[in-house]
Amino acid sequence: MPSKSVVVGSAVGLHARPAAIIAEAAGELSSEVTINGVDASSSLMIMTLGAGNSDTVEVAGDDRAAVDKIAALVEQDLDA
Repeated sequence: MPSKSVVVGSAVGLHARPAAIIAEAAGELSSEVTINGVDASSSLMIMTLGAGNSDTVEVAGDDRAAVDKIAALVEQDLDA
């Protein structure tokens, strides 16, 4: 299972807006992706992680391209 450690880039961490953007993108993928073991297509589950700015999280999934796509979103400041 491909995985990638990434640093959270959003100034507010993985809170409501960034979590919603990530969950929407993950929901459009044909494979399952997780962030620290929770379903990346669920904004509520992402928010329960409590991941703040500059925290490191593990993005994993069945497909390398899907993992890379979600990892890239986690690294961006999605609240800007």
